[in-house]
Amino acid sequence: MSLANVFNIAGTGMSAQSTRLNTISSNIANAETVSSSIDQTYRARHPVFATVYQGSLDGTGDRGSLFADQDESGVGVQVLGIVEDQSSLTPRYEPNHPAADEKGYVYYPNVNVVEEMADMISASRNFQTNADVMNTAKQMIQRVLTLGQ
Repeated sequence: MSLANVFNIAGTGMSAQSTRLNTISSNIANAETVSSSIDQTYRARHPVFATVYQGSLDGTGDRGSLFADQDESGVGVQVLGIVEDQSSLTPRYEPNHPAADEKGYVYYPNVNVVEEMADMISASRNFQTNADVMNTAKQMIQRVLTLGQ
């Protein structure tokens, strides 16, 4: 693996963590929104990641034996999609609420703000780690260039 690939790998990691941060911020922003219907209530969203392998980039998809190529480590990460959390919503009896249904219930999203904050810290640290990897690779390339002087 060349040092140039490190930039691509870290870049895909930073992009994935940006997507993660966007979904977390959407979840936190909608944590207290209410609805009178289960179908219309906001549900927490979470990104799904997958490793990108070299074989999947060249179109063959064939990775051969386990030790066939040392470059068979992942060459990045991709976001497969964003899925809605199917855990139950929180119904609350609030008959005076303007969004209450005919039984007096309003439905709150299945967003746990404490978990979202922990995920936000994790995504932020992962993003920073990928930025540090890029910076270290840049420094290594600069040192290689000064060897000939």
